[in-house]
Amino acid sequence: MKKLFVFLGIALTAIGSAASAQEATSTVPMQMSSWGDAKTSEIASYIPDVSLDMRGGLNYGNNEGAATFMGDGLYLDINGYISPHFSYSLNQRLASTYYEDNSGFNGTNWLTLTFEAGDFAVTAGKDALLMGSFEYDAYDLDAYYDMNSSFYNGFDCWQWGISGAWYPAEDQEVLLQFANSPFSYGEPNLFSLAAGWRGAWDWYESYWTANLWQYSEENFVKAVNLGNRFHFGNFTIDLDLMGRFGEVEPPFSGMTVAFSPSYEISDWGRVFAKGVWEEENLIYGAGFEYFPLKENRNIRLHAAWAYNEYMYGNTLNIGLTWKMDMTGSIKKLFGATVD
Repeated sequence: MKKLFVFLGIALTAIGSAASAQEATSTVPMQMSSWGDAKTSEIASYIPDVSLDMRGGLNYGNNEGAATFMGDGLYLDINGYISPHFSYSLNQRLASTYYEDNSGFNGTNWLTLTFEAGDFAVTAGKDALLMGSFEYDAYDLDAYYDMNSSFYNGFDCWQWGISGAWYPAEDQEVLLQFANSPFSYGEPNLFSLAAGWRGAWDWYESYWTANLWQYSEENFVKAVNLGNRFHFGNFTIDLDLMGRFGEVEPPFSGMTVAFSPSYEISDWGRVFAKGVWEEENLIYGAGFEYFPLKENRNIRLHAAWAYNEYMYGNTLNIGLTWKMDMTGSIKKLFGATVD
């Protein structure tokens, strides 16, 4: 355990020292928006981007034999800059059906402060644990829970910690993270360590990580997660290969394979399917998304069917997602230009 802390200290010190020595202006892309829009630190305004994100609809499950209208969640999303080098991001669950406790920091998905300079960045706060999986990387309101793996639905990913990123080339990221363990549940002296790599080319994206999650003083779950995304015109195929090894119960040990093809229909729609194999579960399904606004995707209608062998049986969800762009609305109201 001491060797783990020594290694981490050396690595983070090196990242911080290198970041301080870089030029004052940075063009490194940082993932800020919960809806996946990349931004850079070359900005003309410090007005934060603020939105309220909501999803709800009609859900039917044949195991219960009942249908009900329900809300999945209402989230506050804030992203902005304090200076050209410091940015912040907050995503707060104001209400959610799928989380038992939304009070205080328990309702905070992420709350981060990032220092960025040149080809380096350091982020501190509450954030998602690094995990090489495109299924895992999806925003809550973009994921269809009955179609997710048991691992995704059961893993406590939001943890306090610190992470560093190095961008050795365009569209390439080397990542390191030290945070509380997902098995800590508020207990001290249980930590996690992750090293990862993300890359993007015209036809392929990678998101690979190696992980250690401590569940007792001397014991760790060891994980290798290989997220792969392929692009063929309007077709996208995600293939996540995940292996977890440790003396813990499934789904936190074992294998997960997730295969997710989708097709973009111009700028107004998307059809998708998904199949997930786990050692204790088989999940598959398909769905459709429709975007009625031509200028953006802030409103989305969806219909998704899934079969979950272990828990839910057949489910059908028909619903509506909308992003209320508070900042954009205020700027338009007062005639300000949106930079």
